[in-house]
Amino acid sequence: MGKTITICFTNNKGGSGKSTTCSNLGAAIAQTGKKVLLVDGDMQLNLSLAFFSENWVLEHAAGEKNLYYGIKKQEDLTDYVVHTPYENLDLIPSSTLMSSIEYELFTKWQREFILRKCLQKIKESGMYDYILIDAPPTLGGWVMNILCASDKVIIPVEASPWGMFGLANMFKFLNEVRQISPDLEIAGIAVTKVDTRKNYYKQTMETLHELEDIHVFEQIIRVDSSVEWSQDNSIPVVEYKRSSRSAKEYTKLAEEVMKLCQ
Repeated sequence: MGKTITICFTNNKGGSGKSTTCSNLGAAIAQTGKKVLLVDGDMQLNLSLAFFSENWVLEHAAGEKNLYYGIKKQEDLTDYVVHTPYENLDLIPSSTLMSSIEYELFTKWQREFILRKCLQKIKESGMYDYILIDAPPTLGGWVMNILCASDKVIIPVEASPWGMFGLANMFKFLNEVRQISPDLEIAGIAVTKVDTRKNYYKQTMETLHELEDIHVFEQIIRVDSSVEWSQDNSIPVVEYKRSSRSAKEYTKLAEEVMKLCQ
């Protein structure tokens, strides 16, 4: 195997489709034969819920084999990895205790790089082609940790009147992170929850394409009820209903991401 590429999905605005994009891109990339590790960095547990039942997720969240305890103990995260039901696709589950991770990190030495250190052995082993990290919708020390552990950033943006809200703050925060992690790159913006019949979709695309030096992925993700049904069944839509429009769109977006992030 070659170099492991770590990509995080982040946007300080909630509801932008971070977890849905992360889970389906991870599953779509795994379908190509690449080995993928997903890291659920959000206390809302949505990335974990994309692959496992609510009972399973809550049980792991209440135990000690989840990301929260790995970060708290500053341990190698290898022993925290669980296999998903899908080939080539593994997960480090989250915990609701991630809500207090900022407090845990506050007094730690080089606290911005703890996640990077905890993932170091996994990354150096080369056992995964990609590590995809789902970040919470905040800007703070934990998201800075996630960014410092990543090679690339994908920003999902909802094509709605409020979808662009706070994006300037996101870019400002990314520039601050680059002061301590200069190799971090913005892979691009993925436009989600699109209704092409509405004018604000066109406005969103025009505004995004005006951003200087920011790549916008060609493949958009349209609104599709298949996504909600797949989430209700804890199965990524690219596995739940491969013939659906959203499954085909996520598969094409995954191809774009793999081409750009290699």
